[in-house]
Amino acid sequence: MMNTGTKLVPSTHGLLTTIAYKINGEVFYALEGSVSHSGSTIQWLRDQLCIIKDAPESESLASEHNDGLYLVPAFAGLFAPHWRPDARGCVVGITAAHHRGHFARAALEASAYQARELFAAIESDSGVILKALKVDGGGTHNKLLMQFQADMIDAPVIIPEVQETTAMGAAFAAGLAVGVWKNQEEIRVLWKESKKFLPSMSEENRQKNWAGWKKAISRSLNWADNSLEDSDEFFDARSHHGDTESHGHGGSGLSLLIVAAMAGFVGFQLGRQKR
Repeated sequence: MMNTGTKLVPSTHGLLTTIAYKINGEVFYALEGSVSHSGSTIQWLRDQLCIIKDAPESESLASEHNDGLYLVPAFAGLFAPHWRPDARGCVVGITAAHHRGHFARAALEASAYQARELFAAIESDSGVILKALKVDGGGTHNKLLMQFQADMIDAPVIIPEVQETTAMGAAFAAGLAVGVWKNQEEIRVLWKESKKFLPSMSEENRQKNWAGWKKAISRSLNWADNSLEDSDEFFDARSHHGDTESHGHGGSGLSLLIVAAMAGFVGFQLGRQKR
């Protein structure tokens, strides 16, 4: 998500508009990239394929490289920025040399690729270049994913000391309402950085990985009949996309905050959810 201030600017690159927050009667909005499966892909490896016993094992099991294997988790179609209900999940590039470690790696990488797609859309809509990505949630415990995310967006990935950002934000809003804090400036100084992952991948490898992902996406399309776009999961997300005005950069005076509420990390429970 990207905070875009108080002005709505229509998206032309498949993003959604959402309310970031309302304080003192003033509503602030955000550009949002919604994907159907990200962290839940790891749950799929655990519960459906039984490749891993728990979410943290996805990191320890993952191979050093995907070796040309890509997993597109379009289990319910592709949401932002594609909006293709006909897409379905696929694993491409597989050879007899691949093993479950490659599957674990490909599943983690898929989250980072989807995030890059969303930030490319945000940049196109807003004209703002991503300088750093602040992330939160269970996925932040996975160092492999955090490093690969930094490599693919070619920008630092920053983890805060308190990784439950949604709950903390709700607490801050409540505190402002009852006078625990006088203003947002008092809250801003409470945010502390815990870790930072810097991009280290060569541009050649970054482009090679990205080209492979785009090719894999193309293979996932045109599998399901378009009548499936009426399914509840896809219809709800796409209706939100059609009924609201997505928006970009509203001017130089806007305060821009890039956070991972996307397909970064929408539904991420890595490192925390176990059964």
